Amino acid sequence: MELQTNTHYPNNTWRYSILLAVVLGTLAFMMTRQPFGQDLAYHDFADKRTFFGVPNFFDVITNVPYLLVGLAGIRYCPKNYSLSFRPAWFILFIGVAMVGAGSAYYHLNPTNETLVWDRLPMTIGFMGLFVALLSEYVDVRLGRYLLLPALLIGFFSVLYWHWVDDLRLYFWVQGMPLLVVPLLVVLFKPKYSHQAMLLIALVFYVFAKVTEIFDREIFDVSQNFISGHSLKHLLSAFGILAVVSMLKKRTPLQESSTTRSPNSEELSCLKNRA
Repeated sequence: MELQTNTHYPNNTWRYSILLAVVLGTLAFMMTRQPFGQDLAYHDFADKRTFFGVPNFFDVITNVPYLLVGLAGIRYCPKNYSLSFRPAWFILFIGVAMVGAGSAYYHLNPTNETLVWDRLPMTIGFMGLFVALLSEYVDVRLGRYLLLPALLIGFFSVLYWHWVDDLRLYFWVQGMPLLVVPLLVVLFKPKYSHQAMLLIALVFYVFAKVTEIFDREIFDVSQNFISGHSLKHLLSAFGILAVVSMLKKRTPLQESSTTRSPNSEELSCLKNRA
């Protein structure tokens, strides 16, 4: 049976206000900045080695973990009846699996045009995670109302960048859900165990972004063994694996006596008193 709202706190208004302020505040912050486009130097990755006729081989092949962990999540979702809003989790893992294909395609020939097919599935994954967590921590109805609009905003952010070369909205779509993760963990009491694994997933992603920034430096330090960008793929895939592991291991937490539903014996006593 689905829990419709988070009833562990008698008054959640201030928590909702903080959450809304972060979501809308970060959007306002990004959209009031000067527009900025894609730096073409981004496509100049450190590891350009070709193996088995595949250019940029390691940047391509390190996308396979996305496909594998995405498929693992898709396979597990139908078996997990604890999911408050299963479609959002499906969307997350479908997006991750698609990133495996889209990013590999991009790295075969890195250009702004091929980057579109890398970023589109990324927005599917980010928005799927965002809506899934809102459904579980705040209110399951949010998932039903927000999933389609969130996906459309994600798609539009990539198309808007592609049409006018302005990354502001896309950066918000990518960054905002990651800010919301720790906020939900701190502000709202969880309904399930193993929620710390969400923070582990976030740490993996932060390290992935760091290695992306130091792509060439890591390639040089490792003596051309692995580049920072290839390492980014592996670390972020491990982050998603942490989410899959969380879903497999977690169990519902007991509600407090002030919020739990009466059992059959208590219902019988109430009927007798009536």
